[in-house]
Amino acid sequence: MRTYALLIADDEASFRELLQRRLGRKGYLVKAVGSGTEALEALAEEEFDAAIFDMKMPGLDGIATLRRAREIQPSLPVLILTGHGSIETAVEAIRAGAYDYLTKPCNLAELEAVLEKALERRVLEVENQGLREALRRLGDEVEIVGRSEPIRRLLELTRRVAQGSMPVLIEGESGTGKELIARAVHLWSPRASGPFIPVNAGALPAPLLESELFGHARGAFTGAVAAKPGLVELAEGGTLFLDEIGEMPLEVQAKLLRFLESHEVRRVGETRIRRVDVRIVAATNRCLTDEVNAGRFREDLYYRLNVVTLHVPPLRERREDIPLLVEHFLARLGSAKEMTPDAMEILMQQEFRGNVRELFNVVQRGVILSPDRFIAPEDLGLAVRRARSGQAGAGLEAGPTGRLDGSASETGEPFPTLDEVERAHIARALERTGWNRAQAAQLLGVSVRTLYRKIESYGLRSGM
Repeated sequence: MRTYALLIADDEASFRELLQRRLGRKGYLVKAVGSGTEALEALAEEEFDAAIFDMKMPGLDGIATLRRAREIQPSLPVLILTGHGSIETAVEAIRAGAYDYLTKPCNLAELEAVLEKALERRVLEVENQGLREALRRLGDEVEIVGRSEPIRRLLELTRRVAQGSMPVLIEGESGTGKELIARAVHLWSPRASGPFIPVNAGALPAPLLESELFGHARGAFTGAVAAKPGLVELAEGGTLFLDEIGEMPLEVQAKLLRFLESHEVRRVGETRIRRVDVRIVAATNRCLTDEVNAGRFREDLYYRLNVVTLHVPPLRERREDIPLLVEHFLARLGSAKEMTPDAMEILMQQEFRGNVRELFNVVQRGVILSPDRFIAPEDLGLAVRRARSGQAGAGLEAGPTGRLDGSASETGEPFPTLDEVERAHIARALERTGWNRAQAAQLLGVSVRTLYRKIESYGLRSGM
């Protein structure tokens, strides 16, 4: 059961001590101070789950303390106590953000009941914040498309693994869909009603990543104007997905290891320890044993994470799923267009080093660039691979129609070179976007710098 931290500010020592003893016996962690100024200092040092402020205190009164407290910890529920009850004072307290208002001498059982309700709302707000964060980053459903044997084996193992609570390590090349498998682990688990929160473990430098994961206290560093819970806390009762775990800085690896061993976190700049129930699912496109041998990844963390490993196969090992994926992507894009047989044949031959993500980009380009209902090979913008062994013309470059004879088209005209195909493809993308180079680069799947270089190389000009 979670232990809640309470802050009491009251200048009447006997009443303050009475509350501290009574609530302490109820299992609360209570810090009691005698003034509003001391209360604000305490709030700046650590986070509390609720607070009780006396209305009349020397220096800052209860209302002023409440307003300042909400600047430090905006979601803090505060009860106001006063020996001078009046409707005007009650309205002022509620307007200032108080959760409730009780008059002295107050019934302690009533105070405890109101406090419990305030804490219930606090827990609900934190849970909702975690859910909103999860929904902001990802949708509600997981769609894993494929009927190949490698995919069937993977999904069968994923369903079994999902029922446990141990850490899971997902391995696979970039673009294979590791995050989809992580979501499946979550949604097929008893934690499905909790949040699923992903974070790229290699996207931030160590100090920022530590703060993002474990939170920080107010004033912990420049710009920390308020206390903030970390993603580990927001994932309470659910799953935290650590993508690209192999790129996590070593100093953060040490803190993650401590969390996996104790399930306890301490925010940056804070001494308070919080216990958090969350499942860790990690993913990597690197060989972690190589990273361990190179000293870039902690061996003890590797063994802690590697309880169960799920391997996501690359697309080239499940080519039979490509037609299903193409159909799925066309539906996802809301397109009624179809791939021509030649175009589908070219897709089936590609290596797709970018895997499913690259295939989606190719299908999207085809939808945008095809002038009619049918997506032809020249609409895909692919550098066509060499013919497979045993086919006529083996070793020759395929033409943009997917034919592999290496000679000429049915009209007797020679096939264009790959440079000519690329030039025409870039020109079409520029025309479709009104020569908006940023949009054209996105459409082509290249950087703006690369596009500028190609435009210069091919001598392309607007209006040509």
